Amino acid sequence: MIKQPLAEVFGFPITDESDRAIRYKENKLCPYNNIVSNCTKNSIEFPLGVCSLYHHGEPVIICPVRFREDWTIISDAAKFIFGEHSNWTHVGEVRLNDKHGKSAGNIDYVLVSYDDKGRVVDFGSLEVQAVYISGNLTGPFTAYLDNPTPSFEWKNALKNPKPDYLSSSRKRLIPQIIAKGSILNQWRKKQAVALQTTFYNTLPPFEEIAKEDSDFALFLYDLVSNGIGGFNLVLGRTIYTSFKIALEQIAKFEAGSIEVFTDILQRKLDAKRSGGSARDIDNSGSLIIE
Repeated sequence: MIKQPLAEVFGFPITDESDRAIRYKENKLCPYNNIVSNCTKNSIEFPLGVCSLYHHGEPVIICPVRFREDWTIISDAAKFIFGEHSNWTHVGEVRLNDKHGKSAGNIDYVLVSYDDKGRVVDFGSLEVQAVYISGNLTGPFTAYLDNPTPSFEWKNALKNPKPDYLSSSRKRLIPQIIAKGSILNQWRKKQAVALQTTFYNTLPPFEEIAKEDSDFALFLYDLVSNGIGGFNLVLGRTIYTSFKIALEQIAKFEAGSIEVFTDILQRKLDAKRSGGSARDIDNSGSLIIE
């Protein structure tokens, strides 16, 4: 049984005491192609160097840089966007503007194919979706750094960190697809999204179509044991679909009980008709003070 939430710290499980793992942890380095040699998650000076955390015994990626292992996500997306044989490269964090010059956000990676003279032939996008967390991650991380042993346990958390899949989709994935995706779709450019399988499983299921008809693909990755105590990023499945289908599914909010909502309305109406009590009821049915 795992008695602490930290799956990978500065790229390595806390049980890894190899010279390489110790060097990365002591120097706050990132082994996954960060823009600089060091981890910069949340802070350059005091990075929160947790790549993934345990949830139900499985590692869940919480840092988008973790997806850069061996640049597998880039080559996988390039095959989808350009096919098997083309000259291509990628550029990161490219600003995308709408018709009025207002920013729709930065594209994580733009994959660009080019001819033998270096001229742009085609391009497509790749967005990477790690998972937001809720709860206290700083507590166990700081406690581990104070005593970095393989037997580290965390028993003092009032609220253990865990993946917040709902916020991850509503605050990041949905807005990105709506804003940036809509523009790229109007340009008829292919789009790819890299995320972990556990994240995808919290979303409404996407209708799949043939790869050759697809202009939108979700690449589902997992952290798989490498047999020596660590994890490797492995592509488990690819969902080929269309932007139209993706937009319809990702923006779909499943309706709750209309009876519950009607009951809340009735109680609000009763309170208002009785003279406006100091107590009211919020949308969750809880009493609040005005």
